[in-house]
Amino acid sequence: MINLYRRLLASAFILFWAAHCFAQKDYTQYVNPFIGTGGHGHTYPGAVMPFGMMQLSPDTRLTGWDGCSGYHYTDSLVYGFSHTHLSGTGIEDYCDVLFMPTTGAPQFKNTEYRSHFMKKNEIATPGYYKTHLDKYDIDVELTATTRAGLHRYTFPSTEEANVIIDLQHRDQVLESWIEVVNDHEIRGLRRSRSWAQDQYVYFYAKFSKPFKTYGIALNDELQNGKSKVEGKNVKMYIRFNNPGTVLAKVGISSVSTEGALKNLDAEIPGFDFSGVQKAAKKAWNTELSKIQVEGGGPASEAMPTSSGSRNARQPVKKDKGPDYNKIRTTTFYTALYHSMLAPNTYSDVDGQYRGLDQKPHTAKGFTYYTVFSLWDTYRAEHPLLTLIDRKRTSDFIKSFLAMYEQGGLLPIWPLASNETYCMVGNHSIPVIVDAYAKGIRDFDAEEALKAMKAAVNRNQYGLDSYRENGAVLADHESESVSKTLEYAYDDWCIAQMAKMMDKPKDYTEFIQRAQYWKNVFNGSNGFMQARVNGTWYTPFDPTEINRNYTEGNAWQYTFLAPADVEGLATAMGGRAAFTAKLNELFTTSSTMTGIQQSDVTGLIGQYAHGNEPSHHMAYLFNFSDDPDKTQYYVNKILTEEYSDNPDGLSGNEDCGQMSAWYVISSLGLYNTSPGQQQFQIGLPGFEKATINLENGKKFTIHNTGATVSRSNIYLQGLNLNKHQYNKLYLDYSAIENGGDFEVFTGRLPNKLFTQALERPTSKITDDLIVPDPYIVAPSRSFQESLTLQIKCNDAAAQLYYTLDGTTPTSASTLYKAPITITENTTIKAIAIKNGKSSFVDAGTFRKTRNDIKLTLVNKYLPNYADEGNIALINGVRGKVNWRLGNWQGYRGNDLVAILDLGQAKPVKQVSIGTLQDSRAWIVFPKQVEFWTSDDGKNYKLAATVDTKVDVKDLKVQTQEFIAPVNTTARYIKLVAKQYGPLPEWHESKGEQSYIFADEITVE
Repeated sequence: MINLYRRLLASAFILFWAAHCFAQKDYTQYVNPFIGTGGHGHTYPGAVMPFGMMQLSPDTRLTGWDGCSGYHYTDSLVYGFSHTHLSGTGIEDYCDVLFMPTTGAPQFKNTEYRSHFMKKNEIATPGYYKTHLDKYDIDVELTATTRAGLHRYTFPSTEEANVIIDLQHRDQVLESWIEVVNDHEIRGLRRSRSWAQDQYVYFYAKFSKPFKTYGIALNDELQNGKSKVEGKNVKMYIRFNNPGTVLAKVGISSVSTEGALKNLDAEIPGFDFSGVQKAAKKAWNTELSKIQVEGGGPASEAMPTSSGSRNARQPVKKDKGPDYNKIRTTTFYTALYHSMLAPNTYSDVDGQYRGLDQKPHTAKGFTYYTVFSLWDTYRAEHPLLTLIDRKRTSDFIKSFLAMYEQGGLLPIWPLASNETYCMVGNHSIPVIVDAYAKGIRDFDAEEALKAMKAAVNRNQYGLDSYRENGAVLADHESESVSKTLEYAYDDWCIAQMAKMMDKPKDYTEFIQRAQYWKNVFNGSNGFMQARVNGTWYTPFDPTEINRNYTEGNAWQYTFLAPADVEGLATAMGGRAAFTAKLNELFTTSSTMTGIQQSDVTGLIGQYAHGNEPSHHMAYLFNFSDDPDKTQYYVNKILTEEYSDNPDGLSGNEDCGQMSAWYVISSLGLYNTSPGQQQFQIGLPGFEKATINLENGKKFTIHNTGATVSRSNIYLQGLNLNKHQYNKLYLDYSAIENGGDFEVFTGRLPNKLFTQALERPTSKITDDLIVPDPYIVAPSRSFQESLTLQIKCNDAAAQLYYTLDGTTPTSASTLYKAPITITENTTIKAIAIKNGKSSFVDAGTFRKTRNDIKLTLVNKYLPNYADEGNIALINGVRGKVNWRLGNWQGYRGNDLVAILDLGQAKPVKQVSIGTLQDSRAWIVFPKQVEFWTSDDGKNYKLAATVDTKVDVKDLKVQTQEFIAPVNTTARYIKLVAKQYGPLPEWHESKGEQSYIFADEITVE
């Protein structure tokens, strides 16, 4: 009995010790906030709490794409330390309310008060940042709470120790003011416009020591004797006399300075820098400990020169080399850290926040958030948080519904309670549906369904075209392919929500709409392709980045049917064809054509890991004949597209998505279709990874091969809770219930094993639609005759058409053979199968003049070619929305066009249509010259017409340059003169402008 008591006591002590050690483990030691601050990651290194309102960080870069976060690792000058920052976005904003400690005479121009700093003096850990200002010999330390920040400045001995506060810093100021409350406190407002059109930041600052003097400047001129100054360029200095160390604590609010003060007093009641820093560290450890990983690779290993020589059970020769365990652990926890920087808290401690209607509201029973990069984060960031942060996910959805109530629309990309409408789709929808499917239901589901339906049934961004045609047509809307695919996925999500809520009518409607991806799939070439004028967009190059896709090309969007992968495989010709196409995606040349797109990076073939539409594609091999390729490419992406260096992200961080992909993929899981319960099995990157679930259970993933060799990347066996497992996916319930998942890996693909595993499912089987037919035509215009064909991806469908513009039915002409037309014709066609009809496909084909020959002396840009050599005389005029095409673009040289009328004819008038969108660098010609000739060699100037619109007119508009000629001539030459480099006031000053022209007319 005594021995039993001793054993129990010893066991209790061991358990207590283990629990104590677990509680004390410091996960922040594995986080390197400088990862992503180099290259094009666009992250920042400053002090922030998980999902915090306050992001207190240095500002080293004022403008430019790589300055979106305000900081870049390669910089050596710092302007100061502001209180809001965006993590990894592709558009710049925030960096509000700059503080900069200085010595000497106060300066108000940033080029004067900025300072050099050295990387060796920078330190960054979660919740803490430190640097040294060489110019002033000042140490700067920063830490933060959720809604407040704390600065600590250690000054040299001086009677002129200053803190500069710059409210003009960075973006356009709409209004601002600053007020001295007493010799310890100041308050103010900065209201600005950038990406967010109307952002409010109220602030309240308290200093640990009284300042002896101060001065407030308006337009960089001191306003003597004033304690409050308002304007659009307000700055101030406060001065201390030999203070040693000064602490400044700052609270912010979107509602009022009173709200900022409440936030400050509630979260930083004193000036205990160490205490705030420790609390931040503790908060980060709590969040980071939700996933515990061990054994990310061998301590060192020389990679073998060839694969397949060893397996997991054989010894590996050890040589000096990188510590892969340390590298992978640091990369993992930094990725987890980055995935918790956004969305950002936006409600004050009392629940108040500024809503989308720009009025104060109170969040009751939840925290209101902003900064949702939903086009990016719905893919991995939110599914990750659905696993490890269900309470916060619920608050996200409640924030969405508050935005719907106040702004009439579910969020698309909300920033500081401004809807930016950035990117395509309505991707708060999959976030809501995925949460609901996984049991997060403490929100008004009826209201959510109503809001989702309202979002996709509005007439904006091609949604009307999508509903009326079964696809967004390129004639109606730019980025039409991407919008169609993203809208179809959103509709699938709504269908799942309706099904879970037992609403069969809604389910039927939206499961049909979920199949509209079929209407932009060109079965003849196997790519998602734009539809224009009833035909496929041509010329077509799948590597071309053009206006039909969002930050990508046909390769990068062809596999974006995540809710119907098996349907896509069928459309491609079956699993074997799907497998071949997927392999080609990853192995074809990485060369791209068309518009330069900075976001398309991290290329493996045409797979682009640096941009989000590709993120699910490596996992699609689980649906193919080569499931081992999922393991191969996931490993390749994990090891080649991420590192623990400042440039360790292959593309923009995008508010957590890039990092969340790494986190969840390192667990060996990925949800290719949020809203569905299945997680794809990939390749666990650690010997052991434990997900600490909020229900108190743990789900542990084991891969002992990970620490034996980095070459152990192929599945050899699977066990779930000590039982053999035979599926390539895990249901969410298996994770939610807790347990142990063992993955056995080796160096060689085990095709017999993986091909025998049960494949995941992704297939729409209900209410199948008939794909739209399409017209095959060599061009939209012709001179004598044109022969057309009508086809459909469903070979079993019958095709009917009309040539008189009427809507076809099953009683119309049955298509049997190619059709030849000789006059202007509008052809309409439908496909019918088993009594179901497709949408109507329509195209108009015009007969052009055959008495005019057009010669272009200077070549148009290939990205803006329209119909090529005949575009300017094809009878189709460009629309004000130039992104739809129908415009021919020139840059770097003038547009010079020669018309040959065949013989000398009386010419009354000549004109040319042009377009201006100064923001997009498209500027009206300075002037157009009209010349005439009888022999095509000797020309006489007939007229010169100057532009009537200034380049400063930012309205998108067209202008017709009309010249009365009133002469007889055979040849007419038009010379449209380029405006030239963009002017000084333009944000892209010095860049060459474009001429956009369409339709030359001769009377």
